[in-house]
Amino acid sequence: MTARRTTPLAAGGALAALVAVSLAACAPGPSSPAGGGGSASLAPVSTAVPTDKTTLTVWDQNTDGGISDAQDQLNKAFMQKYPNVTVNRVSRSFSDLKTTLKLALSGDNPPDVVQANQGYPDMGAFVKAGYLRPMSDYAKLYGWDSYYPSSLLKLNSFSADGKTWQGDNLYGVSQTGELVGVYYNAAVLKKAGVNQPPTTIDELTADMAKVKAAGTLPLSYGDVEKSPGIHLYGVVLSALAGAQSVTDLVGGKSGSWTDANPVKAAQTITDWQSKGYITPGANGVSRDAAVTTFGQGGSAFLITGTWYQATLEKAPAASDLRFTALTPSGSSTPVTMGGEGLAWAITSKAKTPDVAAAYIDFITDEAASKVLVQTGNLPTVVPSGDSPKEGTIAGDITTRYQAISKSNGITPYLDYATPTFYDTLTAGMQDLVAGQATPQQFTEKIQADYGEFVKSNG
Repeated sequence: MTARRTTPLAAGGALAALVAVSLAACAPGPSSPAGGGGSASLAPVSTAVPTDKTTLTVWDQNTDGGISDAQDQLNKAFMQKYPNVTVNRVSRSFSDLKTTLKLALSGDNPPDVVQANQGYPDMGAFVKAGYLRPMSDYAKLYGWDSYYPSSLLKLNSFSADGKTWQGDNLYGVSQTGELVGVYYNAAVLKKAGVNQPPTTIDELTADMAKVKAAGTLPLSYGDVEKSPGIHLYGVVLSALAGAQSVTDLVGGKSGSWTDANPVKAAQTITDWQSKGYITPGANGVSRDAAVTTFGQGGSAFLITGTWYQATLEKAPAASDLRFTALTPSGSSTPVTMGGEGLAWAITSKAKTPDVAAAYIDFITDEAASKVLVQTGNLPTVVPSGDSPKEGTIAGDITTRYQAISKSNGITPYLDYATPTFYDTLTAGMQDLVAGQATPQQFTEKIQADYGEFVKSNG
């Protein structure tokens, strides 16, 4: 365990109950071989970095402004500390990473460290194929198992065969915390006669109607990349169904995507589209273009993640921009989708696993979290004493992340649900927003994928 690590804030510790999904929720520990990466075949580990000249090839998806700046700073600092190590950074967008990473991992010369998306579609598939090295031994060595809330470690864990999410092997640790919520422009709302941000789906819908009547686009939305559909539907569903219901549904514990709340969430989005509240032709608009429109004051709302904090803090309308989350009926606190960023993982063919682990520790520890804060990012564990100014995007995000975490109000990303759910859900959302599928058809489609997997997975 390194001396640099400290006890996380109480709010971070409360994340231990973040996700009650329990396909097989056990603390990370020793494992049996899986493909090329079972602990039985692993060499002894050490925090000592070899002095031989080493090139560490790292693939990440930290392409947005603030997080990319932070990654460059951290990589430079790591190479200054270990001058014999050269970090070869390959940065790709999330959608590009999803389409290229599996091919790269299956090759003869894969990267040493990668960011792997949690859940069955990516991490589970990589574990099953033996592409990722278990990291439970390094978690004990570096103290990750005490620094991170156990629930966040579980999100980055699988059984050795890749069949059970939240199994007994840790396959990565995350650098950033995340919430997907509602950014809003206070000046645009005030012009439309709205003096307070919405707290519920009904209030958000009513505010959109007022903004539309005042001649401004209510909601900026672009879905060329497909992943924004997960965020839009996830926020609406979480605000309608509540944390436990969504968590149980994603984890295969109970519920159906054709139940009342999932259908109502789809109907809500359909209604927004039909009334002109959403960017026209959104499937042909990029996520960044939607963010730019909002950042320039061209819309009242933007539903996306906290990873856009740094970008929006530099936007022309930054002084008017804020962040909030919605509260379901019957709840006293907000509920929204999020948790943590993609996991930093060591590949099974990494040439120097000890160097890879030292790198991951360096870019995720408390010192790194301070760099993340300084560059407009939300660390997985907020550093002690970090108190952003009230009435700012940073202040809103940090306050809500801590409060929602403490109240167990964070729901998991919906695409974690099955190995093919990302593709099924994102395609379905494009059809829904384009008016090519009814809410019933949309939910029946994703339920068919979900039901088949739950049945086959036992």
